[in-house]
Amino acid sequence: MKILIVEDEKELSRSIAVYLKNESYTCEVAHDFTTAIEKTDVFDYDCILLDISLPDGNGLAVLRSLKENKKTDGVIIISAKHSVDDRIAGLNLGADDYLAKPFHLSELSARISAVIRRRRFDGNKTIVLNELAIDTVARTVVAHNVCLDLTRKEYDLLLYLATNKNRVISKNAIAEHLSGEEAEVFDNFDFIYAHIKNLKKKLSSAGCDDYIKSVYGMGYKFEIQV
Repeated sequence: MKILIVEDEKELSRSIAVYLKNESYTCEVAHDFTTAIEKTDVFDYDCILLDISLPDGNGLAVLRSLKENKKTDGVIIISAKHSVDDRIAGLNLGADDYLAKPFHLSELSARISAVIRRRRFDGNKTIVLNELAIDTVARTVVAHNVCLDLTRKEYDLLLYLATNKNRVISKNAIAEHLSGEEAEVFDNFDFIYAHIKNLKKKLSSAGCDDYIKSVYGMGYKFEIQV
């Protein structure tokens, strides 16, 4: 799951990023309005943590941009402002939640998880696909009542493909989802091939059908009858 932290307080943004990375999220940071707009125009995020007061603009304008571009990123406003008007304005513009500073990082993580469940998984914490059960809270995968020993990247890859089932996902999109902005420095997609190969092997060993299909010249698809 990929998170964008839009926060000009660098120590706070660093603390949030460190905590969420330990919770197995991929995190990117924007310290100003301009960078936030650039990132949201180019990338998709599972959840955006958005401060209203930015040094070169208002965070609510980022929300307007997301709405205008028909983006589906989840948004949690994090702000020191306690004004009811700010909260209402943000929610009316499409924010999913509002968290006033200071806050506990554990609460922030719980709210992110809730937003992603609502946005991506219809409010369910477990995705069931035939013999596969993906627990998005515990971040575990069970097949035929056996828990699979997946790495963090393998789990993220499976979840990404499964939630986009029967759709072809490009290698670029997979690289960005797994590595965020770091994907731009890769010369090739060998790391994707390796993750796909290992994931398919583990699924096969657990007795799963061969759901992950390679689509020549395009990418990969989690193919399943629905």
